[in-house]
Amino acid sequence: MQISVLVGCYIYRRTEYALFQVRVAEYGNVKSQLGAINRKQTGSLAVRDLSNLIKPEDMVTSEHLVTLLSIVPKYSQKDWLSSYESLDTFVVPRSSKKLYEDNEYALYTVTLFAKVVDNFKVHAREKGFQIRDFEYSPEAQESRKQELEKLLQDQEVMRTSLLQWCYASYSEVFSSWMHFSAVRVFVESILRYGLPARFLSVVLAPSTKSEKKVRNILEGLCGNANSSYWR
Repeated sequence: MQISVLVGCYIYRRTEYALFQVRVAEYGNVKSQLGAINRKQTGSLAVRDLSNLIKPEDMVTSEHLVTLLSIVPKYSQKDWLSSYESLDTFVVPRSSKKLYEDNEYALYTVTLFAKVVDNFKVHAREKGFQIRDFEYSPEAQESRKQELEKLLQDQEVMRTSLLQWCYASYSEVFSSWMHFSAVRVFVESILRYGLPARFLSVVLAPSTKSEKKVRNILEGLCGNANSSYWR
């Protein structure tokens, strides 16, 4: 009867553990997505997402004019300001404005005629300036913001659920572990001392300070043949 109960508990815990693994995998997936978003928002200007740095008034878009975003090395800003107007004939004078700066680069806008965008990019690249492809879209920006908020909410809900599962399951897991330990002690005692089962199984819970002393006593009682076990 005791064995059948233990087997039933084992099967139940295995099923619960499988569900727990699924929850952990889902939680890990959400954390990975949030990590990818954070890397895009905190990396270098050469690779990071620029949408949270751009305001509607920074971009000029009309039938003939367009605003580009230039990534300028931090120590080449004077070169950019003195040369961007001459990179092509149809650049709007004094249209460049610095929006942001990190440890390596500065982000500048520049407004020019749409028909010379390709030529401007080529000339800018020759000077060591990177033109980032960017299309300002309030709808896309709002969508990314909502996605981030949803992921943060999902992460918190999953984390709370996992913690509750752990708190609720700990006592059952510990109890099951003690049952299996008791069965193991009984079986190993039978194998060691034989039948009939004339022995006593006990649990010792010494304080931290006296643990070494208890181990030494047990080592002496059991003889040298089993001394390595108590150590």
